[in-house]
Amino acid sequence: MKKIFIPIVLLFGVLLSACGANNGKGSSPAPTSDSKSTTFMYQSENGPIEVPTHPKRVVVLTRFLTGNVMALDVPLVGVDDKSKSNPRFKERLKDVSAVTDESLEKIIELKPDLIIGLSSIKNIDKFNKIAPTVTYTYGKVDYLTQQLEIGKLLNKEKEAQTWIDDFKARAKKAGAEIKAKVGDNATVSVIETFNKQLYVYGYNFGRGTEILYGEIKLGMPDKVKESTKSDGYFAVSTEVLKDYMGDYVIFSKNADENTSFQNTETYKNIPAVKNNRVYEVDAKEFYFNDPLSLDYQLEFFIKSFLGK
Repeated sequence: MKKIFIPIVLLFGVLLSACGANNGKGSSPAPTSDSKSTTFMYQSENGPIEVPTHPKRVVVLTRFLTGNVMALDVPLVGVDDKSKSNPRFKERLKDVSAVTDESLEKIIELKPDLIIGLSSIKNIDKFNKIAPTVTYTYGKVDYLTQQLEIGKLLNKEKEAQTWIDDFKARAKKAGAEIKAKVGDNATVSVIETFNKQLYVYGYNFGRGTEILYGEIKLGMPDKVKESTKSDGYFAVSTEVLKDYMGDYVIFSKNADENTSFQNTETYKNIPAVKNNRVYEVDAKEFYFNDPLSLDYQLEFFIKSFLGK
Protein backbone atom coordinates (compact mmCIF):
# COMPACT_ATOMS: atom_id res chain seq x y z
CA MET A 1 0.00 0.00 0.00
CA LYS A 2 2.80 2.46 0.83
CA LYS A 3 4.34 2.01 -2.62
CA ILE A 4 0.99 3.08 -4.18
CA PHE A 5 0.20 5.90 -1.68
CA ILE A 6 3.41 7.92 -2.16
CA PRO A 7 3.05 8.52 -5.93
CA ILE A 8 -0.61 9.57 -5.44
CA VAL A 9 0.42 12.21 -2.88
CA LEU A 10 3.15 13.49 -5.17
CA LEU A 11 0.73 13.65 -8.08
CA PHE A 12 -1.76 15.58 -5.92
CA GLY A 13 0.98 18.07 -5.03
CA VAL A 14 1.86 18.57 -8.69
CA LEU A 15 -1.79 19.26 -9.52
CA LEU A 16 -2.01 21.84 -6.75
CA SER A 17 1.15 23.55 -8.04
CA ALA A 18 -0.28 23.68 -11.53
CA CYS A 19 -3.49 25.27 -10.23
CA GLY A 20 -1.44 27.85 -8.38
CA ALA A 21 0.49 28.75 -11.53
CA ASN A 22 -2.77 29.29 -13.39
CA ASN A 23 -3.91 31.74 -10.73
CA GLY A 24 -1.47 34.38 -12.00
CA LYS A 25 1.64 33.76 -9.86
CA GLY A 26 4.95 34.08 -11.67
CA SER A 27 3.71 34.50 -15.23
CA SER A 28 0.84 36.97 -15.12
CA PRO A 29 0.68 39.73 -17.74
CA ALA A 30 0.75 43.39 -16.82
CA PRO A 31 -2.59 44.19 -15.17
CA THR A 32 -5.30 46.33 -16.66
CA SER A 33 -6.56 49.26 -14.62
CA ASP A 34 -9.34 47.13 -13.14
CA SER A 35 -7.26 43.99 -12.70
CA LYS A 36 -7.87 42.01 -9.53
CA SER A 37 -4.60 40.11 -9.77
CA THR A 38 -2.45 40.52 -6.70
CA THR A 39 0.80 40.51 -8.69
CA PHE A 40 2.06 40.97 -12.22
CA MET A 41 5.37 40.69 -14.07
CA TYR A 42 7.22 43.98 -14.46
CA GLN A 43 9.89 44.05 -17.15
CA SER A 44 12.79 45.62 -15.28
CA GLU A 45 16.18 46.43 -16.80
CA ASN A 46 17.43 43.21 -15.17
CA GLY A 47 14.61 41.05 -16.49
CA PRO A 48 11.04 40.23 -15.42
CA ILE A 49 10.19 40.46 -11.74
CA GLU A 50 6.93 39.68 -9.98
CA VAL A 51 5.62 42.76 -8.15
CA PRO A 52 2.39 43.67 -6.35
CA THR A 53 -0.38 45.06 -8.53
CA HIS A 54 -1.34 47.61 -5.90
CA PRO A 55 1.67 48.15 -3.60
CA LYS A 56 0.78 49.46 -0.15
CA ARG A 57 4.13 49.59 1.65
CA VAL A 58 6.93 50.85 -0.58
CA VAL A 59 10.53 51.55 0.43
CA VAL A 60 12.60 53.83 -1.83
CA LEU A 61 16.34 53.67 -1.23
CA THR A 62 17.36 56.60 -3.40
CA ARG A 63 16.52 60.29 -3.22
CA PHE A 64 16.44 60.34 -7.02
CA LEU A 65 13.17 58.37 -7.20
CA THR A 66 11.25 59.29 -4.05
CA GLY A 67 9.37 62.14 -5.73
CA ASN A 68 8.50 59.90 -8.69
CA VAL A 69 6.66 57.53 -6.37
CA MET A 70 5.09 60.32 -4.32
CA ALA A 71 3.69 61.92 -7.48
CA LEU A 72 1.64 58.76 -8.10
CA ASP A 73 0.22 58.71 -4.56
CA VAL A 74 1.60 55.30 -3.66
CA PRO A 75 2.08 54.72 0.11
CA LEU A 76 5.68 54.99 1.31
CA VAL A 77 6.99 53.45 4.54
CA GLY A 78 10.73 54.10 4.08
CA VAL A 79 12.89 56.67 2.25
CA ASP A 80 16.40 58.10 2.54
CA ASP A 81 17.38 61.06 4.73
CA LYS A 82 17.86 63.43 1.79
CA SER A 83 14.27 62.90 0.74
CA LYS A 84 13.00 63.52 4.25
CA SER A 85 15.01 66.76 4.49
CA ASN A 86 13.65 68.12 1.21
CA PRO A 87 11.50 71.08 2.34
CA ARG A 88 8.89 70.30 -0.29
CA PHE A 89 8.63 66.64 0.79
CA LYS A 90 9.08 67.10 4.53
CA GLU A 91 5.44 67.31 5.57
CA ARG A 92 4.30 64.38 3.44
CA LEU A 93 7.18 62.22 4.67
CA LYS A 94 7.07 63.16 8.36
CA ASP A 95 5.71 59.74 9.39
CA VAL A 96 7.88 57.77 6.94
CA SER A 97 10.99 56.05 8.32
CA ALA A 98 14.49 57.05 7.24
CA VAL A 99 16.43 54.08 5.82
CA THR A 100 19.55 53.25 3.83
CA ASP A 101 20.72 50.28 1.81
CA GLU A 102 22.35 49.00 5.02
CA SER A 103 19.20 49.25 7.19
CA LEU A 104 18.24 45.60 6.68
CA GLU A 105 16.68 44.98 10.09
CA LYS A 106 14.77 48.25 10.04
CA ILE A 107 13.43 47.56 6.56
CA ILE A 108 12.34 44.07 7.60
CA GLU A 109 10.36 45.67 10.44
CA LEU A 110 8.66 47.99 7.95
CA LYS A 111 7.25 44.93 6.10
CA PRO A 112 7.50 46.44 2.60
CA ASP A 113 5.74 44.82 -0.33
CA LEU A 114 8.05 46.57 -2.83
CA ILE A 115 11.57 48.02 -2.65
CA ILE A 116 12.92 50.50 -5.22
CA GLY A 117 16.52 51.65 -5.59
CA LEU A 118 19.37 52.39 -7.95
CA SER A 119 21.42 49.58 -9.49
CA SER A 120 24.36 50.68 -7.34
CA ILE A 121 22.73 49.95 -3.96
CA LYS A 122 24.21 47.38 -1.61
CA ASN A 123 22.52 44.16 -0.43
CA ILE A 124 20.22 43.72 -3.43
CA ASP A 125 20.14 39.93 -2.94
CA LYS A 126 19.15 40.36 0.69
CA PHE A 127 16.48 42.91 -0.18
CA ASN A 128 15.00 40.49 -2.71
CA LYS A 129 14.37 38.09 0.16
CA ILE A 130 12.43 40.79 2.02
CA ALA A 131 10.29 42.02 -0.88
CA PRO A 132 10.44 42.33 -4.70
CA THR A 133 13.31 44.73 -5.36
CA VAL A 134 13.46 46.75 -8.57
CA THR A 135 16.52 48.85 -9.43
CA TYR A 136 17.27 51.43 -12.10
CA THR A 137 20.54 52.68 -13.54
CA TYR A 138 20.69 56.41 -12.92
CA GLY A 139 20.59 58.38 -16.17
CA LYS A 140 19.96 55.35 -18.37
CA VAL A 141 16.73 56.91 -19.59
CA ASP A 142 15.61 60.54 -19.72
CA TYR A 143 13.67 62.04 -16.84
CA LEU A 144 10.22 61.70 -18.46
CA THR A 145 10.80 58.10 -19.51
CA GLN A 146 11.92 57.39 -15.94
CA GLN A 147 8.57 58.58 -14.62
CA LEU A 148 6.76 56.42 -17.16
CA GLU A 149 8.78 53.41 -16.00
CA ILE A 150 7.88 54.11 -12.38
CA GLY A 151 4.27 54.36 -13.51
CA LYS A 152 4.51 50.93 -15.15
CA LEU A 153 6.08 49.46 -12.01
CA LEU A 154 3.36 50.85 -9.76
CA ASN A 155 0.54 49.91 -12.16
CA LYS A 156 -0.10 53.61 -12.79
CA GLU A 157 1.21 54.00 -16.32
CA LYS A 158 -1.87 55.95 -17.44
CA GLU A 159 -1.48 58.46 -14.62
CA ALA A 160 2.24 58.85 -15.36
CA GLN A 161 1.61 59.46 -19.07
CA THR A 162 -1.13 61.98 -18.27
CA TRP A 163 1.29 63.97 -16.12
CA ILE A 164 4.00 63.81 -18.80
CA ASP A 165 1.66 65.13 -21.50
CA ASP A 166 0.36 67.90 -19.24
CA PHE A 167 3.84 68.91 -18.09
CA LYS A 168 5.20 69.14 -21.62
CA ALA A 169 2.22 71.27 -22.67
CA ARG A 170 2.69 73.62 -19.71
CA ALA A 171 6.43 73.86 -20.28
CA LYS A 172 5.93 74.57 -23.99
CA LYS A 173 3.47 77.37 -23.26
CA ALA A 174 5.76 78.89 -20.61
CA GLY A 175 8.74 78.56 -22.91
CA ALA A 176 7.04 80.47 -25.71
CA GLU A 177 6.16 83.30 -23.33
CA ILE A 178 9.62 83.41 -21.78
CA LYS A 179 11.42 83.38 -25.14
CA ALA A 180 9.11 86.15 -26.37
CA LYS A 181 10.20 88.27 -23.41
CA VAL A 182 13.94 87.53 -23.17
CA GLY A 183 14.64 86.94 -26.86
CA ASP A 184 15.72 83.91 -28.85
CA ASN A 185 19.41 84.49 -28.18
CA ALA A 186 19.26 84.90 -24.40
CA THR A 187 21.43 82.53 -22.35
CA VAL A 188 20.95 81.15 -18.86
CA SER A 189 23.33 79.51 -16.39
CA VAL A 190 22.58 77.30 -13.41
CA ILE A 191 25.06 77.58 -10.54
CA GLU A 192 25.22 76.02 -7.09
CA THR A 193 27.48 75.89 -4.06
CA PHE A 194 28.11 72.34 -2.88
CA ASN A 195 30.74 71.00 -0.47
CA LYS A 196 32.50 74.37 -0.33
CA GLN A 197 32.81 74.48 -4.10
CA LEU A 198 30.98 76.48 -6.75
CA TYR A 199 29.60 74.58 -9.75
CA VAL A 200 27.88 75.25 -13.05
CA TYR A 201 25.49 72.66 -14.48
CA GLY A 202 24.66 71.47 -17.96
CA TYR A 203 21.57 69.85 -19.42
CA ASN A 204 19.81 66.96 -17.69
CA PHE A 205 21.47 67.39 -14.33
CA GLY A 206 18.49 68.39 -12.19
CA ARG A 207 18.17 71.89 -10.72
CA GLY A 208 15.77 72.84 -13.49
CA THR A 209 18.25 72.21 -16.31
CA GLU A 210 15.87 69.78 -18.03
CA ILE A 211 13.27 72.54 -18.29
CA LEU A 212 15.55 75.47 -19.12
CA TYR A 213 17.61 73.77 -21.80
CA GLY A 214 15.31 70.93 -22.87
CA GLU A 215 11.72 72.17 -22.73
CA ILE A 216 12.08 75.98 -22.89
CA LYS A 217 15.23 75.71 -25.02
CA LEU A 218 17.05 78.71 -23.62
CA GLY A 219 20.66 79.04 -24.69
CA MET A 220 23.60 77.76 -22.67
CA PRO A 221 26.76 79.89 -22.48
CA ASP A 222 29.53 78.43 -24.62
CA LYS A 223 31.85 78.03 -21.64
CA VAL A 224 29.21 76.09 -19.73
CA LYS A 225 28.39 73.91 -22.73
CA GLU A 226 32.03 73.02 -23.27
CA SER A 227 32.94 72.38 -19.63
CA THR A 228 29.86 70.28 -18.74
CA LYS A 229 29.63 68.09 -21.85
CA SER A 230 31.35 65.09 -20.24
CA ASP A 231 30.19 65.08 -16.59
CA GLY A 232 27.20 67.39 -16.67
CA TYR A 233 28.74 69.79 -14.14
CA PHE A 234 31.94 71.74 -13.70
CA ALA A 235 33.70 73.34 -10.70
CA VAL A 236 34.66 76.98 -11.14
CA SER A 237 36.42 79.57 -9.05
CA THR A 238 34.78 82.86 -8.19
CA GLU A 239 37.53 84.65 -10.12
CA VAL A 240 36.39 83.17 -13.45
CA LEU A 241 32.70 82.78 -12.63
CA LYS A 242 31.80 85.72 -14.88
CA ASP A 243 32.92 83.70 -17.91
CA TYR A 244 30.29 81.06 -17.15
CA MET A 245 27.39 83.35 -16.32
CA GLY A 246 24.64 83.77 -18.89
CA ASP A 247 22.32 86.72 -19.44
CA TYR A 248 20.18 85.11 -16.73
CA VAL A 249 21.31 82.95 -13.81
CA ILE A 250 19.53 80.45 -11.60
CA PHE A 251 21.39 80.25 -8.31
CA SER A 252 20.52 77.01 -6.51
CA LYS A 253 21.56 78.29 -3.12
CA ASN A 254 22.28 76.15 -0.07
CA ALA A 255 22.01 78.04 3.21
CA ASP A 256 24.55 75.63 4.75
CA GLU A 257 27.24 76.66 2.29
CA ASN A 258 29.54 79.68 2.23
CA THR A 259 28.21 82.22 -0.27
CA SER A 260 30.38 85.16 0.79
CA PHE A 261 31.61 85.48 -2.82
CA GLN A 262 28.35 87.32 -3.48
CA ASN A 263 29.76 90.23 -1.48
CA THR A 264 32.81 90.66 -3.69
CA GLU A 265 33.13 93.37 -6.31
CA THR A 266 34.01 90.69 -8.87
CA TYR A 267 30.60 89.09 -8.41
CA LYS A 268 28.68 92.37 -8.17
CA ASN A 269 30.10 93.52 -11.51
CA ILE A 270 28.87 90.48 -13.45
CA PRO A 271 26.23 91.77 -15.94
CA ALA A 272 23.52 89.34 -14.82
CA VAL A 273 24.03 90.48 -11.22
CA LYS A 274 24.04 94.18 -12.10
CA ASN A 275 20.85 93.73 -14.15
CA ASN A 276 19.04 91.85 -11.33
CA ARG A 277 18.79 88.72 -13.44
CA VAL A 278 20.05 86.27 -10.84
CA TYR A 279 17.15 84.24 -9.45
CA GLU A 280 17.90 82.49 -6.16
CA VAL A 281 16.14 79.35 -4.98
CA ASP A 282 16.61 76.89 -2.11
CA ALA A 283 18.96 74.19 -3.41
CA LYS A 284 17.36 71.52 -1.22
CA GLU A 285 14.07 72.03 -3.05
CA PHE A 286 15.66 72.24 -6.47
CA TYR A 287 18.03 69.26 -6.79
CA PHE A 288 15.91 66.66 -8.53
CA ASN A 289 13.92 65.99 -11.68
CA ASP A 290 10.94 64.03 -10.37
CA PRO A 291 7.43 65.33 -11.22
CA LEU A 292 6.95 67.16 -7.91
CA SER A 293 10.29 68.94 -8.29
CA LEU A 294 9.73 69.68 -11.97
CA ASP A 295 6.32 71.21 -11.33
CA TYR A 296 7.86 73.47 -8.69
CA GLN A 297 10.80 74.39 -10.94
CA LEU A 298 8.48 75.31 -13.80
CA GLU A 299 6.39 77.51 -11.50
CA PHE A 300 9.58 79.18 -10.25
CA PHE A 301 10.76 79.95 -13.80
CA ILE A 302 7.38 81.36 -14.79
CA LYS A 303 7.41 83.62 -11.76
CA SER A 304 11.06 84.64 -12.14
CA PHE A 305 11.12 85.34 -15.87
CA LEU A 306 7.54 86.54 -16.34
CA GLY A 307 6.62 87.91 -12.94
CA LYS A 308 3.48 85.77 -12.76
